[in-house]
Amino acid sequence: MLLADRAARIATLAAGTALSCLALAAPAHANAAAEAAPETTPYNEIVVTGEAQGYLAIDSVTATKTDTPLLDIPQTVNVITSEQIADQAMRSMEDVMRYVPGVTVGQGEGNRDQITLRGQNTTADFFLDGVRDDVQYYRNLYNIERVEVLKGPYALIFGRGGGGGIVNRVQKAPSAEKAFGSVGGSVNTFGAWETSADVNLPISGTAAFRINGMYEELASFRDEYDGRRVAVNPHVAADLGDWTASLSYEYVDDLRTTDRGIPSLNGAPAPGLRDAFFGSDSNEAGLEAHVVKARLDGEIAPGLRSTTTVLYGDYDKFYVNVFAGGALNPATNTVALAGYDARTQRENLIAQTNLIADFATGGIDHKVLLGLEYGNQKTGTQRYGSSAAIPALDLDDPVYPSVTFDVLTQDRQSEVEFVSVYAQDEIALASFLDLIVGVRYDRFNITGEDVLAAFPFDRTDEKWSPRAGLVLKPQDDLSIYASYSRSFLPRAGDQFSTLSPTTANLDPERFENIEAGAKWEVRPGLALTGAIFRLDRTNTTTPDPANPAQNINVGETRTKGVELGLVGEVLPGWQVSGGYAYQKGTVRNLDRSLGQVPHHQASLWNRYDVTPSLGLGLGVTHQSSQYASISNAVKLPSFTRIDAAAYYTLNDRVDFQVNVENLLDESYYASAHSDNNIMPGAPINARFTARVRF
Repeated sequence: MLLADRAARIATLAAGTALSCLALAAPAHANAAAEAAPETTPYNEIVVTGEAQGYLAIDSVTATKTDTPLLDIPQTVNVITSEQIADQAMRSMEDVMRYVPGVTVGQGEGNRDQITLRGQNTTADFFLDGVRDDVQYYRNLYNIERVEVLKGPYALIFGRGGGGGIVNRVQKAPSAEKAFGSVGGSVNTFGAWETSADVNLPISGTAAFRINGMYEELASFRDEYDGRRVAVNPHVAADLGDWTASLSYEYVDDLRTTDRGIPSLNGAPAPGLRDAFFGSDSNEAGLEAHVVKARLDGEIAPGLRSTTTVLYGDYDKFYVNVFAGGALNPATNTVALAGYDARTQRENLIAQTNLIADFATGGIDHKVLLGLEYGNQKTGTQRYGSSAAIPALDLDDPVYPSVTFDVLTQDRQSEVEFVSVYAQDEIALASFLDLIVGVRYDRFNITGEDVLAAFPFDRTDEKWSPRAGLVLKPQDDLSIYASYSRSFLPRAGDQFSTLSPTTANLDPERFENIEAGAKWEVRPGLALTGAIFRLDRTNTTTPDPANPAQNINVGETRTKGVELGLVGEVLPGWQVSGGYAYQKGTVRNLDRSLGQVPHHQASLWNRYDVTPSLGLGLGVTHQSSQYASISNAVKLPSFTRIDAAAYYTLNDRVDFQVNVENLLDESYYASAHSDNNIMPGAPINARFTARVRF
């Protein structure tokens, strides 16, 4: 799509949505939602994004779409608040997930976020303010208030996918209370640097404008790696009496080296290659994205509220990559290389409306959610190979080859249209007993053509996804729960690219989760959680270890485990965020372990304020060994990494911090995509940050 056409479409959508919001809004008077905004929020947002006390989140608008206390949600929810994001200098999804037990970070082929959550590998289970954000790219945190990791199948609230859970980013919201802002900058010892700004300006007593922007230069300990990224997000919101309306636009331009790590040797990552680059002088990944999001919230009548969100996204992406195509050959000290050039065009239009009703019948309180969601997603993908053989890389005399990808090997066009209807009832059976029940109906239709294979396709799946949970509260600060949930994934895969003549008639993949747990507010501001779970997946499709570009069906998988968490203020001035996860993931008919699922994960981050001006941070993460893929042929060794930080507040406007990653310079392997795309962990490095508030 030409840039002018794209800009015109975005402008038309934004203007039309804004006019619709204004037309639907009721006459102005005090907004009940804004008045109820928690005092612990730094500024009273027009669009409420959730309450938190330091590292401890109190509620979630996302988990049930009904602004429910986390204590009353019968599933595991990890929330990384804005304060923790700042304290740990988090800049990416990888930074966030590193301290969330039960989640491992995938390498993502050097061009995207990719995670394994409760044994389920995904590139698409990402959301923005509860709306699907499934394009493959790297997500930044410059405009994000907090990140929520919801575990277990979540089809009732989020639709298809989400088999192991989902990751939701909550966007910063404008405030009409007062003008405020900040600018910041950071640099690390690898040479990477960034600068960002966050400015909020009240337009009137009931409207505000907020803009976030960032620019960064990328650098790494890895040879040949560099890049840059720029993003800007203006956001306007207005309190229109019983209604609030907001309109947001985000532009992202990301260009970086495609780096897929190192190969294996004798069933382990090849030693001595931490910095070595396996690629070509053409390895590059780029994304240009335009995302418009409009939201309208309001009170229709006493006890009846409505929320409507519309998201339009236009994404152009490419990545050219040459990578290790096999294990290191010790006899010749060479590594075979493979590669391709991939192009993706995606256009998303997703709209959802929710009605939330609070009422009582026969002395029993109900909070009922009724929802409707519609989506249209158009995708074009092309892949090019090379007509000439790519020479192997000789490690004794490394010369990066020049490769031309001149042969079209894949050309697919698809259009997905889905319609979903869902209902949920949170029932207070007694003052100490809640029941949550719900069901969702999805109609998923994909049409398109694999041009080179001469394979036109048109498939429709219709699925029901139930959810049920029981919450027992023997006291106000303690809940004990049990839950069941189910989800599905169509045969087109999470990126609509795996439908083929051999899979077109197969049933969707299915996920079933059984979980029981407890949540205890040890004291105000400190929460302890625990859960046990079992997650079964049937008709499982996974990348072929011998050829990760292709998928194979491996039947049924099972992940079972235990998760523990401790978050909040232990003592005055001492905050912690920690957890432990034990997981065992198996491919049942192959008697193999799932890839990228360590048995043990543990993390603990501490911040202690020595004085009002000086604070110290210390963190540790541990992962036991894990297989790189379901082949179980290559194992990544266990590791323990220690991080540290120091904070200094000069005055009420200026503060400084330094974050040291991998303080003891541990050698480890952070992630993998396959048996021979393994990413070494970074050596000791420091990031220096300064912020000025006004």
